Amino acid sequence: MLTVNDTTLQSAVFLLTGIPGLEDVHPWISILFCLMYVISIVGNSVILFIIKTDPSLHEPMYIFLSMLAITDLGLSTATMPTILGIYLFNSREISLNACFAQLFFIHSLECIESSVLLLMAFDRFFAIHDPLRYASILTLPRISKMGLVFVLRGVAVVLPLPILLKRFRYCRANVLSHSYCLHQDIMRMACLDIRVNSIYGLFAKLLTMGLDSLLIFLSYVIIFKTVLSVVSRTECLRALNTCISHLCAVLLFYTPQIGLSVIHRFGKGSSPLFQILLGYMSLLVPPLMNPIVYSVKSKHLRARIIKVFVK
Repeated sequence: MLTVNDTTLQSAVFLLTGIPGLEDVHPWISILFCLMYVISIVGNSVILFIIKTDPSLHEPMYIFLSMLAITDLGLSTATMPTILGIYLFNSREISLNACFAQLFFIHSLECIESSVLLLMAFDRFFAIHDPLRYASILTLPRISKMGLVFVLRGVAVVLPLPILLKRFRYCRANVLSHSYCLHQDIMRMACLDIRVNSIYGLFAKLLTMGLDSLLIFLSYVIIFKTVLSVVSRTECLRALNTCISHLCAVLLFYTPQIGLSVIHRFGKGSSPLFQILLGYMSLLVPPLMNPIVYSVKSKHLRARIIKVFVK
């Protein structure tokens, strides 16, 4: 369907966007995305397999890491079909219902990933601040309950977004800014007043990622105060070293997320190319890099992975 500007016409589909101006090299760009997808799937699957099959890794830190790997697998799978459809087959059209379903899964999984990063911050907090009670606080039943609560929180907070969007008629230009569907992108295509969607979208973002990032920051303030109070420099560095992987995962996830949120709400004059690249970074880089970062930094996990592949 062609792009429309007639405010009385309701679009039956949206048109997804690749990288403008590079249509001739889209097949070559698809090779990069295919490679990223394969590495993400293999890397996170290997992490899950190693943790599941090795009883010595059935500890809170690795259980949380397996939760992160499952979320990353879901995020990659929810995002990649439309991206590869554009770059491989120039398939840009997506129906309203399919678009609403995709945005629900993308935003839900983003909220869940944010929650898992918060749980991992709590893990490091208790391990460093209160090591004697660490095992009694983070028991398997308690970890399971916390994981379930945060999954339900993500679903409950995001579910109203597609419901609110479904009540609109879409009659403006139906070309989206990305290769996948996002709430803040779709609501701008509506004919009616979008203040309720805008306010609720901001509320949902603050209630999930905003609150999680604040609690992660406060956890690390206490962690650094605890570590700096340790007399031994060796013990201090050893304690900080256990946090590096998690800090990398936090930066990989939140930095592009915050940048993209600011651009969507306030950056009307920003470069479309920068917005597109930041969008790809926010959804594709964490699932790609998290298993690599944890495999490199965790000696125990790295040794188990090498043992499996060197057999």
